[in-house]
Amino acid sequence: MTDLPDHLVAGYRSFIKGRYASETGKWRTLAREGQTPETMVIACCDSRAAPEVIFDSGPGELFVVRNVANLVPPYAPDGEFHSTSAALEFAVQVLKVKNIVVIGHGRCGGIRAALSPASEPLSPGDFIGKWMSLLGPAAESVSSNALSTASERQTSLERISIRYSIANLRTFPCISILEGKGRIALSGAWFDISTGELWVMNRATGDFERPDID
Repeated sequence: MTDLPDHLVAGYRSFIKGRYASETGKWRTLAREGQTPETMVIACCDSRAAPEVIFDSGPGELFVVRNVANLVPPYAPDGEFHSTSAALEFAVQVLKVKNIVVIGHGRCGGIRAALSPASEPLSPGDFIGKWMSLLGPAAESVSSNALSTASERQTSLERISIRYSIANLRTFPCISILEGKGRIALSGAWFDISTGELWVMNRATGDFERPDID
């Protein structure tokens, strides 16, 4: 008997006897030499949209931070607690990643609630509503489009939020300087949970396009 849910113990048992056993050397190298991922991924904490699964990544390959609706706040060195900003700082200044990818997904609960906060409040607590207010102006603009369906408005804000987060990444001096020197690249992507399709943001136009995977 353990203090973990049974399904987690079963999952660990499968992991240690399967994947870990077949990749023991890699895990021991990572333990000895540390991590050197080239890519940071900022993703939603939604259980259906894990970046390591979507990109079929192994241990040590991705540095991942997840939060509600995959948002990046603006640079704000105000002495408060900023977990996403701290992860960014570590990834860029310590790990020296070469890529930062913001990935959103379809049917995002945070985005849905941001579009209709009165009828679908995120939480009666103190934190989620404040966090989603980062998208307040964009959500109001998208919601005002009466010619769009609810699902169209949802997808629109999911993708706008990705562009918004990338714009906020550039407010961090360490990122904007490195991007200007060509030493770091910022990318956006959107994952459709129902179909498995990945749409990648065109850096020049902002449009989302499906990559050629054939």
